[in-house]
Amino acid sequence: MRFKPNDNDDGMRLELTSMTDIVFLLLIFFMVSTTFVDFSRRLDIQLPETKAAEVAQETKQSVIEMDAQGALRLDGEPVSLQELPQRLAQGGGGQVRRSVIIRADKRLSYGNVVTVLGVARQAHIQDIAVAVK
Repeated sequence: MRFKPNDNDDGMRLELTSMTDIVFLLLIFFMVSTTFVDFSRRLDIQLPETKAAEVAQETKQSVIEMDAQGALRLDGEPVSLQELPQRLAQGGGGQVRRSVIIRADKRLSYGNVVTVLGVARQAHIQDIAVAVK
């Protein structure tokens, strides 16, 4: 007895080519769309506004420069290490918030920079930054 192959199996066959194309397009879409997400903004926060906060935000910024020999300048004027605490304390009254930027030469020893940082902290300055290039 010979069985003849039945060529009538088209109704039972599942065509996967179009489904594969759709899955591939969805994969590409999600890969491209996730690159546009801004990861720096975690939460959308809107801060309240008040007049008192604007007064507290006023900042008087001073710059302390130190050259390779250890000479100090406060806002462009020469100053000694002994005079520095008094000069930093001047103008610190009221609601003005003080900040200091220290610009020190890279050839200067670390101890000299730490000494100036300590003097700024003794003058009750909370915002201290060290400038880098």
